[in-house]
Amino acid sequence: MTDAMSFLLERLHAAGLTDVVAAEPATGGLAATAGLARRGDGTSVFVKAFGEPPSDDAFAAEAEGLTVLREAGGVATPEIILADRDLLVLSVLQPRPGTEAFWEQLAHALAHLHTTTRYPRFGWHRDNWLGRRRQVNTWDDDGFEFFAQHRLLRWLGERRVQEALDATDRAALERLCDRLPELLPVRPACLTHGDLWALNVMATPDRRPALIDPAVSYTWAEVDLAHLWTTAPPPEAHVFFELYAELTGLDRDWRERMPILQLRQHLAVIAQFDPDWGAADLVRATLAPFRQRP
Repeated sequence: MTDAMSFLLERLHAAGLTDVVAAEPATGGLAATAGLARRGDGTSVFVKAFGEPPSDDAFAAEAEGLTVLREAGGVATPEIILADRDLLVLSVLQPRPGTEAFWEQLAHALAHLHTTTRYPRFGWHRDNWLGRRRQVNTWDDDGFEFFAQHRLLRWLGERRVQEALDATDRAALERLCDRLPELLPVRPACLTHGDLWALNVMATPDRRPALIDPAVSYTWAEVDLAHLWTTAPPPEAHVFFELYAELTGLDRDWRERMPILQLRQHLAVIAQFDPDWGAADLVRATLAPFRQRP
């Protein structure tokens, strides 16, 4: 912990924030070292720093994502104080309250984001980052092709994915991709957060829902929904799913689609982390119907 504190202080002072007098590491971050930094005037900021950045633009892309979610989508995000190659400094958010009312507010916020930002193409004007791996956002007019190539098959070249999935698994994933138009409904692209698990949902000082750590792109809204659905949201979040489905006009079969859409996140987890918290087993279970029978 002392090493993390020293590292954050060094990065902050090097970036010109010389009034920072202390830093306390935060838990939960997987891709970067994160913490709260106290300034000389008694205020605090949230800071993320890379020892070895995955690219020169990783934090710039994250800051852009936070800005576009707020300005185009109307979702609360932290204020950006500084973003450079090695450091991202943000205003401090609060832990989310454990109430159904909070999750109802989030349902309204996410439904607004997804229904007011529809776009004619899938992708983004630049690649960005999902953890420490590049999220490929090459434009495509076809949502099925975009999801297959840039959200699923893209991970097959990663070393840990190659080790976790055998040739039968990989062939099953390719068959699933070929059948995506049969398995998923035609949906428009919209602005998505892109990494919307429960720990990326926080609260503003006045207890409104706020989002952090985005990997934005224009793609299917249900990609965000699937990530929340499958990452153990708290019991009070059940009202979110009911209300979001009502506000966006989801059909009754949306729950059955969640494992297919969440494959992209499971593959990303396998690619980056060891252990993978059961992600490979979940991938194999979802692919089981797509294995060829002898």
